[in-house]
Amino acid sequence: MSDFSNKRARIPDIFKQWFDAKAWDIRPYQLKMATAFTRKQSSLLIAPTGAGKTLSGFLPSLIDLHQTINAQKELHGSQKKARPAKRIGLHTLYISPLKALTYDIERNLHQPISDMGLDIEVASRTGDTTAYQRQKQRKAPPHILLTTPESLMLMLSYTDAPIIFAKLKCLIIDEVHSFAHTKRGDFTNLAMARLEHLCPGFVRFGLSATVAYPDVLASWLGARSEPVNIIEAKSRVKPSVKILNSKARMPFGGYMAKYAVPEVYQAIVKASTTIVFVNTRASAELIFQALWEQNKLALPIAIYHGSLSKDQRKKTEAMMAQGKLKAIVATSALELGIDWGNVDLVIQMGAPKGVSRLLQRIGRSNHRLDEPSQALLVPGNRFEALECLSAINAIKKGELDGDTPLSGALDILPQFILNCVCSAAAGIDEIYQQVLDSPPYSGLDKDTFLQLWAFTKNGGYALQAYERYNRLEEYQPGLYRPASKRVIMRHRQNIGTIVEAGRLKVKRLRRAHQGKIIGEVEEYFAQQLVKGDTFFFAGEVLRFEGIRDMMVEAKPGKAKEPKIPSYMGGQMPLSTYLADAVRALLNEPESWRQLPKQVREWLALQQAFSMIPRRDKVLIEQFPFRKAEYILFYTFEGRKANQTLGMLITRRMEKLGLQPLSFSITDYGLSICALNKVEQRHIPQLFNPDVLGDELEDWMLEAAMLKRSFRRVAVISGLIEQQYHSTKKTMRQVTFSTDLIYDTLREYDKEHVLLRVTREDAERELLDLSRTADLLIRFDGAFDFKTLQKPSPMAIPIVLDVRSEQVTGAGMQALLEQANLYQEAENMMDDIRDLLSTAQREDTE
Repeated sequence: MSDFSNKRARIPDIFKQWFDAKAWDIRPYQLKMATAFTRKQSSLLIAPTGAGKTLSGFLPSLIDLHQTINAQKELHGSQKKARPAKRIGLHTLYISPLKALTYDIERNLHQPISDMGLDIEVASRTGDTTAYQRQKQRKAPPHILLTTPESLMLMLSYTDAPIIFAKLKCLIIDEVHSFAHTKRGDFTNLAMARLEHLCPGFVRFGLSATVAYPDVLASWLGARSEPVNIIEAKSRVKPSVKILNSKARMPFGGYMAKYAVPEVYQAIVKASTTIVFVNTRASAELIFQALWEQNKLALPIAIYHGSLSKDQRKKTEAMMAQGKLKAIVATSALELGIDWGNVDLVIQMGAPKGVSRLLQRIGRSNHRLDEPSQALLVPGNRFEALECLSAINAIKKGELDGDTPLSGALDILPQFILNCVCSAAAGIDEIYQQVLDSPPYSGLDKDTFLQLWAFTKNGGYALQAYERYNRLEEYQPGLYRPASKRVIMRHRQNIGTIVEAGRLKVKRLRRAHQGKIIGEVEEYFAQQLVKGDTFFFAGEVLRFEGIRDMMVEAKPGKAKEPKIPSYMGGQMPLSTYLADAVRALLNEPESWRQLPKQVREWLALQQAFSMIPRRDKVLIEQFPFRKAEYILFYTFEGRKANQTLGMLITRRMEKLGLQPLSFSITDYGLSICALNKVEQRHIPQLFNPDVLGDELEDWMLEAAMLKRSFRRVAVISGLIEQQYHSTKKTMRQVTFSTDLIYDTLREYDKEHVLLRVTREDAERELLDLSRTADLLIRFDGAFDFKTLQKPSPMAIPIVLDVRSEQVTGAGMQALLEQANLYQEAENMMDDIRDLLSTAQREDTE
């Protein structure tokens, strides 16, 4: 390393001329990235959107490839008997979390290569790449390959992987913050460790616009947990972000902000090009339809989310890139890195749920470094208005939120073990060392690894008698390989950590059983449909005809109340930072003037009727409602933590004879309905850290939640396949198989490693147990208890929230409207005003 430590990058004249022709300056951080490559110094570049991050990442590779190719030409051109130039091979590997981003980067990368006439080959490799192109890339790898984590791991399983990656000089991971501390991030990091084993010493570049903990991410990116260098570029301008102050009545519940669609449409009319971001695919369908109904000017407005067909997504991307769209309604599928310079407004429908996520979305507008991005936030309800203002305040202060790292997920390791031996026979210690070289797994003990190895080999004690679970064979002492070609095929067809709910393709019929595939809906939604039902999908209303050959067949139709496909995992979690910021905002009344008038009135009524939740205490309200007794905890800890808390507290209430009936949750609070009144003396027993003991253990053993977690673990670890040959298993088939195996292991092999992994997965992915525990410990004995005659203004959206585990199928906004809950909420507010008015008169008299 010392041989390179003093080298500085020299920018070739052809690159300087290209920058001049674009009227661009080579920025200091771009020069630092080029120098870092020259010095073989891995680096994390943190730069604002529009600062040229992607070009900064690729610039060193383009320069090095240009110089290497020219040197080869000069060498061979000077020889009397010209010999063919040695093939450079795969020089740079680019990893993107999104296929759409991969295609966008490829398109943008071809521009400078074409402009400068560089003899550099660039190609993409994703799940959509044809078999012909894949074979071509294996035989003659391009200089620069753009891919996804899953496609990279698949390539690493090939027997010729050592040859494909032998000459790798640079690895670029884009938008690294977005998935580093997730299961997919663990999966990607293992792939990086495998690459290091095959081709040690390549330079690692991470690119990101929003990083809350740079040092942590630098360690994640480095080989063997050695932190990489951090290069940071500060933005000189702050984004311009405002809350839409709608004339319409803001609802108490719901989350789609449909009430503001007329004003959102007017904002689209005034802007050049707008991206309307929503938080779920169901929201995308509903908001698109609502905008289309407002579209009196017939503006070209499109919809984009991950369940639409590949062809439809590519068509939309192309239209957007060519400036043919006025607006696009999109989910997070478009929030990362996509560079459409003509977008001048971003609208966020519903609360952002995180500051970093919001900044990432805002950065899609005015994709230029020295111009402020323009954004409009449209809260879905009154609590979300608080969330929006808190996010705006955080952006002004330059503060970010982010996930804290967890130890590597164990269910990925059997998949990684099998992936390694598919490429070449290997021993236990060799693969264990590669796992330890991956930072998320640097602390993994040998005993746990050996248990996971044994599971990968033959399924473990209870399953080893079945041939299909015997995946490894020891064909030489200490050397293992796949037990059969079928094992290799099954593994390669199921690589990855994304476990999807069973999905059925949607065919839009033109004539009997003939039509075009336009996307996918989840299996459980399709099973609820009967012939003649209508639903929103791909930006139109479709009439369900039936299911044929595992496809939903539908025709264009009309309906006043079509259903909305809902998707598992659609709700985004409220970040811890933003939850704390909302709690702080409530305790700063002087800041309320920045909120819409109707939200200020709502808070003032809460203050007069009950109290505002204090920053250092949990507000607990008790009141009668609908012939039952309610207890409400204002936690501000997100839906997962509140759900866990609800399960634990209701079990404790049962032991105390309080007869709980049900509970409802939002990001902000937990409401429990019971037959018996909860009194202040009960609270120390209910809201207590010791519920994490017996109640948690009893609940986890009984709950279907563990089976749900086992299902995911079984798929990722390779115990059960989602895909087999060309057939994709239905979720019903997967569930039947995994439930049967889970019950078998619970009865005959209680110490099986997958049961332990399942428990850890449930605590990590489903329960948000650490956040729940922190809440109970932090506020143990610190609460304000209020006994009220009626639900308070802040209680209304929580007790009326109909979203719960029992509600599936139709969109929640539609359910809220059908139940007339908006009107009920307004009536409850009127009752509170009357009570306060009566109290004031009595005080005066």
